Amino acid sequence: MKKLLILLLIIGILFYSSGQTDEQQSIMPLLEDKLPGKPFESQLSKLQIPYWGIIVSVEERGYYHFVEFLIRKATHFFMFGLLAIAIYSVLPKIRYQALIALFITLALAIGDEYHQSLTDGRTQSSQDVLLDMAGAITFLISFRLIQLGLAKLWRKQKPRKSII
Repeated sequence: MKKLLILLLIIGILFYSSGQTDEQQSIMPLLEDKLPGKPFESQLSKLQIPYWGIIVSVEERGYYHFVEFLIRKATHFFMFGLLAIAIYSVLPKIRYQALIALFITLALAIGDEYHQSLTDGRTQSSQDVLLDMAGAITFLISFRLIQLGLAKLWRKQKPRKSII
């Protein structure tokens, strides 16, 4: 039941976020307040990210807009990674559990982008869906590797019965 509540909470956060305008989601004042010296500006100035047919960079958008862009894209990656793990966790233990979790995550990513397109000033992006799925795949693989590693470790530490 706890896993289902976590899944519903993540879906709720995503639904709420995709229904907000850019202005409502903006963290620009926070960034300007917390990063007054523009840390790592010279390193970030070397990055140029193709997105929606344009190049997003410090030079093009300015330091704070670029940092906000990076945070928004990292949030996509992170939230859909968590979503995939939450979906995987509530599914029954079946053969293609991870693939089913990825398929459901893909459906929710597409739905999230569609919902976002209904919000004033927001558009849907197939690039965001790809980023969402990259997060989902990365998190699920990491989660499974950790599970398998812990299971192997647990089996090693389990005391063996003596034959004598």
